[in-house]
Amino acid sequence: MEPPWGYGPENGPAVWGQLSSEYLLCAVGNRQSPIDIVGATQAEVPTVAFHYQPMMLEVQHNGHTVEVASTSENWIEVGGARYDLTQFHFHTPGEHTVAGRPFDMEIHLVHRNEEGTLAVVGVLVRRGGEHPVLDPLAEQLPQPGESLAFEEKTITASGLLPGASRMFRYEGSLTTPPCSEGVQWFVLQTPVEISDGGLAAFEAILGNNSRPVQPLNGRELLIDRDPAP
Repeated sequence: MEPPWGYGPENGPAVWGQLSSEYLLCAVGNRQSPIDIVGATQAEVPTVAFHYQPMMLEVQHNGHTVEVASTSENWIEVGGARYDLTQFHFHTPGEHTVAGRPFDMEIHLVHRNEEGTLAVVGVLVRRGGEHPVLDPLAEQLPQPGESLAFEEKTITASGLLPGASRMFRYEGSLTTPPCSEGVQWFVLQTPVEISDGGLAAFEAILGNNSRPVQPLNGRELLIDRDPAP
């Protein structure tokens, strides 16, 4: 059985690579996530098309984060390739930074294609106005080890996304053990907002479950070309 990992000094990001040989990439990988997003190059890149449907709300706390399962057919299409949504989850504070600027929370929407390649859409969240999806969800958060299913409640992942937003793109890794690399990252440039009360509810349940930024190590960091006015 893999040893427990977490976010404390005894089992947190600084020592993940020492806890198990399965977690070695957390220490020695050179294409790790998250990163500080700075100096992105504008490029003509394949569009990301979102195909998200309303789904029954099924949420669990796995001991590390609150995770919402994809309970209906949801996917993204990137340059003709389909990646199915498996789940989305939350980190407080946010993991990616932009030119050194941190965010209060971050949502990771995790997708997988038929070959097993992962594509993660990152949504940056900052304290501000009430959010029509996040604030109601903050009232339904399970305790660690608890799973909840609400047959009468639905959620649509597209409601988590900002309006039209350019994306930062790079190849990285999972931000949790085993820190597997080869993950395609799409981080939306425009953050969304959550109310003070909603953020406090997430923070109370999640605590600090963020990995610090990792070196870019010469990787290509792109941003969608600015559309013509």
